[in-house]
Amino acid sequence: MNNITVIGSGTMGNGIAHTFAQHGYKVNLVDVKEDALARAIQTITGNLDRQIKKGAIDEAVKTSALNNITTYTDLKTAVTNADLVVEAATENREVKLSLFRQLSEYCGENTILASNTSSISITQIASVTKTPGNVIGMHFMNPVPVMKLVEVIRGYATTDSVTKTIMELSVNLEKSPVEVNDYPGFVANRILMPMINEAVYTLYEGVAGVEEIDTVMKLGMAHPMGPLQLADFIGLDVCLAILNVLYNGFGNQKYAPCPLLVNMVTAGHTGVKSARGFYKYTPGSKDLVLSEKFAR
Repeated sequence: MNNITVIGSGTMGNGIAHTFAQHGYKVNLVDVKEDALARAIQTITGNLDRQIKKGAIDEAVKTSALNNITTYTDLKTAVTNADLVVEAATENREVKLSLFRQLSEYCGENTILASNTSSISITQIASVTKTPGNVIGMHFMNPVPVMKLVEVIRGYATTDSVTKTIMELSVNLEKSPVEVNDYPGFVANRILMPMINEAVYTLYEGVAGVEEIDTVMKLGMAHPMGPLQLADFIGLDVCLAILNVLYNGFGNQKYAPCPLLVNMVTAGHTGVKSARGFYKYTPGSKDLVLSEKFAR
């Protein structure tokens, strides 16, 4: 397995491309817009520079990694010779199903098709392809070059050999893969998202403020980041989408998204990427400042 295609050049996509390229794989990075690809390469370059400053890699590794990445706007061309395709497009069911229908037409019968989805059913994604046994979930954590976990999600039809290949590949990337079965939210988000949602409810009901909630969880539960800051980092729109998958999948009221979260996403306050969420964000600044809505 040498040729990897990554679909989507956003935060997750460029992180996945960076990780594969750094470990010697040839990567085709695909997006619909040239400017998005240019930003992705700029981000990858900056992240490699940070690794050099920390002593994690040297200049030779950076040069090799960047040389391993080729960018494309044409999906069919980008996946022609792929051994593995990793989809990291937006967390939208219809977008993913459409992509996997195309991949089923464009890719060889032995190509493994992986999705980085954080909640959408791998079984459903596989059902629109000609080779459902070759479809698997490969859920990386953000930031991809740093975080060790890969949730490897087996769809109902995923074969043992494909699962074994992806588990071994993850180890080759210096990750720690964990095999899980295909149920709403898998493991990570089935546990994480209700916690984040409860933190939003705690704020919504006036129990405590943003900083107080995050401080309790950091100092009392030894979390490196409070749940509201983490929600901003993930993207409030992504959190809402995952909660809706859990709510619709299980039909349990405990997964119902907090009205405050719904309103914030509707208003376009989606966290770090919009510069406004529970906190507000200034490029280049590491200081956390409460959004005006939550400032006292």
